[in-house]
Amino acid sequence: MPETNFQQPINTAAKILEEYGAGKRDFGKAELGNANLQGVDLKGADFSYADLSEANLIGTNLRGCDLSFADLSQANLKNADLRGAMLFSANLREANLQGTHLEKADCDHNTHFPPDFDLIKAGVKMSQEFRP
Repeated sequence: MPETNFQQPINTAAKILEEYGAGKRDFGKAELGNANLQGVDLKGADFSYADLSEANLIGTNLRGCDLSFADLSQANLKNADLRGAMLFSANLREANLQGTHLEKADCDHNTHFPPDFDLIKAGVKMSQEFRP
């Protein structure tokens, strides 16, 4: 009989920090709405399909992270580092992107940014096709 994995989604900032510190990088589908991850180094982690809505990510290092299909609506990403991050189909509606480093971050036509956000000025790369 095959073993079924019923792993519960990660839903606390403390658990993320503990597991990241232990070397884990896969946090896909994490439920971190309203989490306080201000100033934390999470470089290279996978947050695809994660709920980071309304999260405090001020100054957080998310460089090279996979945030594809993540919900970052109303997240505070002020001065966060998302250089080289994958933002395919991510929801950044109403996110605070003031001072956010987005150079060479990848997005597609399904990525939602705040109104009047300038992709070119921010250095974001728009892909014509989705590359997971």
